[in-house]
Amino acid sequence: MAATTKETIDLLLESYSMELETVMNYLANSVNLDGVRAEEIKKSLGADVPGEIAHAQQLAHRIKQLGGQIPGSKALVLGNQIQPVTVTTDVVGVIKSVIAAEEAACAQYKKIIKAVEGEDYVTQDLCIRLLADEEEHLVQFKGFLKEYTTG
Repeated sequence: MAATTKETIDLLLESYSMELETVMNYLANSVNLDGVRAEEIKKSLGADVPGEIAHAQQLAHRIKQLGGQIPGSKALVLGNQIQPVTVTTDVVGVIKSVIAAEEAACAQYKKIIKAVEGEDYVTQDLCIRLLADEEEHLVQFKGFLKEYTTG
């Protein structure tokens, strides 16, 4: 049975919060990392921030279209992701946290895709496109991890 409109909005709000949290963590790590080995990761994370913001914007528009409201900072549920590393040279730790965030995002979008199957094709299409972006990031960072852990 397909999700109700309220259930769909709640799932989209969860994704919206996840995207904003990702923006904050990627931004922090793109600035905080130190060392020669960190430069490529910093650049990649910095380049991903606008895309993650765009995801949040797309989700926000869909939530509004469905009759929901976009929460402000006090109403957001954050802190579910691995936080930025405290050791600024822990490049592998950052890569692993990015992989965890991307895996969580992929799982969330798959959950929404299934929940709206056969009923809300617009939301389903949006989540399929967002899933494709997240899977691309996931593959990229898994590749980075291979380089850092097998080299």
